[in-house]
Amino acid sequence: MKIAFVGKGGSGKTTLSSLFVRHLAATGAPVVAIDADINQHLGAALGLDDADAAALPALGEHLPLIKDHLRGTNPRIASTEQMIKTTPPGEGSRLLRVREDNPVYDACARPVELDGGAVRLMVTGPFTDADLGVACYHSKTGAVELCLNHLVDGRDEYVVVDMTAGSDSFASGMFTRFDITFLVAEPTRKGVSVYRQYKEYARDYGVTLKVVGNKVQGQDDLDFLRDQVGDDLLVTVGHSDWVRAMEKGRPPRFELLEEVNGRALRTLHTAADATYELRDWARYTRQMVHFHLKNAHSWGNERTGADLAAQVDPGFVLGEEVTAPA
Repeated sequence: MKIAFVGKGGSGKTTLSSLFVRHLAATGAPVVAIDADINQHLGAALGLDDADAAALPALGEHLPLIKDHLRGTNPRIASTEQMIKTTPPGEGSRLLRVREDNPVYDACARPVELDGGAVRLMVTGPFTDADLGVACYHSKTGAVELCLNHLVDGRDEYVVVDMTAGSDSFASGMFTRFDITFLVAEPTRKGVSVYRQYKEYARDYGVTLKVVGNKVQGQDDLDFLRDQVGDDLLVTVGHSDWVRAMEKGRPPRFELLEEVNGRALRTLHTAADATYELRDWARYTRQMVHFHLKNAHSWGNERTGADLAAQVDPGFVLGEEVTAPA
């Protein structure tokens, strides 16, 4: 299952995504966690110290390797230089699977040991001084989008992505790559403003969106969120001494997380699993192609000097049954 956590900056989405990753790991499920936020905090939230978090390999720095692997023997892609972030898979493309070992994971993923198990962690890499004035951060997340386009995941397999804050997620088609999107919202006007933007932008794309109310302190906060987001409110989370200790770098064992917050995580898990039966790989592939053609027309063709519409394999539908070259 592919799961995104979104929300405004400071809403607590990274904290909640890290708690969900820990919860999944504690169940024994295979998990790939991806930090796609401009502020790279997921590693620290999963318990890495500053040095280990800073040493994580950046996906953006391994883009040639990623492209070369995913291209495989696809005859519609003349070269890796002509692959862009939205390039869809086709016959001959290599795909990524959650449980496998492959060159992309070898180069870009690192195992993170948690007290409930281990997960693979991948990061886009931080926005650096070298990027200022010459690059857009969305080029950093392009590697994530390319990987998601080529990812085949099954039931009880999880890819959890901590997305960039606010409505920046809509700068690409990546917002359509998920089975479910959890929008973390505080019980304030600013807290729900991103929800309204997300709901409006995602309306025509079949995005399954659920709100997680965070920092909820009483009935008034709960009533406010219910009034603002209605039935999209899935669950709320309040104060956590466990999280406070984690943020100080001294997390207790995960089994000691407050029961009320443990129930909230189980609710998220149940909601994510329920979307499996709703999967529509044909629609997923059509949306992938839609955003690829938009990007090709707006900038990709000019940048690569090629007609990138030719990369679309009209007979290809991504799905769990698809096989790819070794």
